[in-house]
Amino acid sequence: MTPNGTPADSDIQGFRMKPPSAPENPPDFNLCTCVLASGSKGNAIYVSDGSTSILVDAGLSGIEIERRMKSKGLYPENLDAVLVSHEHGDHIQGVGVLSRRFNLPVYMTPKTKTAAAAQLGNIHDFKKFECGAAFKIENLTIHPFSISHDADDPAGFTISLDGTKIGIATDLGIATTVVKEHLKGCALLILEANHDETMLVNGPYPWPLKQRIQSRTGHLSNAASKNLLGAVLHDRLEYVMLAHLSETNNTPQKAISEVGRALTRNRTKLAVALQDESSALIHLK
Repeated sequence: MTPNGTPADSDIQGFRMKPPSAPENPPDFNLCTCVLASGSKGNAIYVSDGSTSILVDAGLSGIEIERRMKSKGLYPENLDAVLVSHEHGDHIQGVGVLSRRFNLPVYMTPKTKTAAAAQLGNIHDFKKFECGAAFKIENLTIHPFSISHDADDPAGFTISLDGTKIGIATDLGIATTVVKEHLKGCALLILEANHDETMLVNGPYPWPLKQRIQSRTGHLSNAASKNLLGAVLHDRLEYVMLAHLSETNNTPQKAISEVGRALTRNRTKLAVALQDESSALIHLK
């Protein structure tokens, strides 16, 4: 284990996902996840139950996503789908390439598909979903919910299996009641903590960009992320991964310090997802 409580890479040596068509033995976990990348230069999250494996967003090049997966003992050819949150380039850069290379269906809302069409190119198979309506990808139950961000139809997600639930809420300007309701009861949360408010105000960005980041359709600050975590915290929450940190207006230390104040009476493990390296693979029982 690392000092922040997440499994070290040595904890997962030898882990290999079995092809969905021929699992040899059932895994000893319900869900596992790995944040392959998080930040303004690219985002991708791997989620699997040992049989069904998906990517939530693919905002790096296809080659880089393959490289990062293989560095964790994961195999792109075992993916079943890509799930897209919204059309911004740091979330879809590699979607089209991976879809074509591995014959992957791509799940997104029709508005997102239209907005992303030029960058995606041809995809193997488009699968439509609407925010608020749950659906399944093989074994996994996906519940998309609307978030407040400057995209055409942005979505957050919960991903569930046998009572174990992962919540993903990044790229949101405010934490609405809808967001809070969906994130309750999760075993693992991937939450945005984009900026330190003082660093943003005093930083080098032009004022219009600062306003955009601070707006209701921008990005969540450390303080707002702390408040969101406090609103959904419960005794069975095992992990919180802070995501989409600004490299200019935040630091991992500031994010951990601020958001960690919500965990003073809780044993939840808190970590930061980084831009340049993938997280450990986290298993949830």
